[in-house]
Amino acid sequence: MLQIYSGNLEKRLGITAGICVLIQHVRRRKETFYFGDYGHVSVQGAYLTYEDTYLTVTGGTGIFEGAYGQVKLQQIVFPFKLFYTFYLKGISDLPAELLGTPVTPSPAVEPSPAAKATEPQATIPNFTN
Repeated sequence: MLQIYSGNLEKRLGITAGICVLIQHVRRRKETFYFGDYGHVSVQGAYLTYEDTYLTVTGGTGIFEGAYGQVKLQQIVFPFKLFYTFYLKGISDLPAELLGTPVTPSPAVEPSPAAKATEPQATIPNFTN
């Protein structure tokens, strides 16, 4: 289970949980991203440890109901630091607190201290810890 932060790393959004199955040396991944009261996004696809991977959005709930598209998975420090970029279609505009100017992925970037500490101003309502 990994924590999810906003693209600018200023807000804790929730967690991701998933299942990996190894098939012919290519891992298949089914994963769900939980965003507190906003709902969740489910994805699946090949999980490559040696290059960027695109996972297919298979559905969602809450404000993500009807979502489709893809999620780019970049492994920065395997398996502890992963960057996910969501390319979602089929939904309304997202709330501002889920958006922001994303940081450039690198091994040195870290979430803000307030987000790491899950301080109230640095989390979304009812995020999953």
